[in-house]
Amino acid sequence: MSNLVELGTAVDAAQQVGNVVGVFAFGVSGALLAVRRGFDVVGIAVLSICTATGGGIMRDLVIGRTPPAAFVQLSYAATALLAGALIFFWHPPRRLVRTPLNVADAVGLGIFCVTGTVTAFQHGLSATSAAALGVVTAVGGGVVRDVLAGVTPSVLSDGELYAVPALLGSVATALLLHYGQYTFWTGALAGAGAVGLRLLALWRHWRAPVARPHRRRDAV
Repeated sequence: MSNLVELGTAVDAAQQVGNVVGVFAFGVSGALLAVRRGFDVVGIAVLSICTATGGGIMRDLVIGRTPPAAFVQLSYAATALLAGALIFFWHPPRRLVRTPLNVADAVGLGIFCVTGTVTAFQHGLSATSAAALGVVTAVGGGVVRDVLAGVTPSVLSDGELYAVPALLGSVATALLLHYGQYTFWTGALAGAGAVGLRLLALWRHWRAPVARPHRRRDAV
C-alpha cells in the first residue's frame, strides 16, 4: 500500500468521475435489458440501480467499507435513475437493443475494473486481492442485473469474453499500483484496453474455451 498512500487530488478526482461515468453506463445497460425484457418503469428503475451499484456494494462489503458507498453517496443512485429515465423515454426498438446494451455494459466494465481495483488497494489489500475485487466490481452489477432479469449471467458463460477483459484490466491496474506507476493516464489506458477487448470480442465473436461433450459410442 506504500505506493498508494496518497493518490493525489487529480487522481482522486478522476476516480470519482470514473465511478459516476461507470454508474451511468451500467445504469443504461440495466435499463436497456429491462426494456428488452418488457419491464415497466419500476423494473427499469430497479435494474438500473442494481446494475450500477451491485458490484461496488459487493466490493465494499468485502473490504469492510460500511455502509457501502452506494448508500452514502446518493449521487450514484441518482445517476443510475437518470440513466433509467433517459432510456424509459428514449430507447431503440426491442429488437435493436442488444448493441447499445453491450456497448454500455463494456464501458461500465472497463471503468469499474480500474476504479474497483484502486479502491481495494487504497483500503490495504495486496495487488492480487485488489485485482480480484476489481473483477468483482466490474462484473458484480451485471450478474445482479441478469439474475433479476431472468437470463444466464454473462460471467458464467463468458460469451464473447466478458470476465476476461475485466480480469486483464484489473491485473494491469494492480500492477501499475504495485510498482507505483498508476496515474490518471495509465489507469485510463488499462480501462480502455478492457473496453476495447470486450467490444472486439463482441465483433469477432471470441469466446472462452468450453469443455467438449463426450461422444456416446453406439452399442455393438
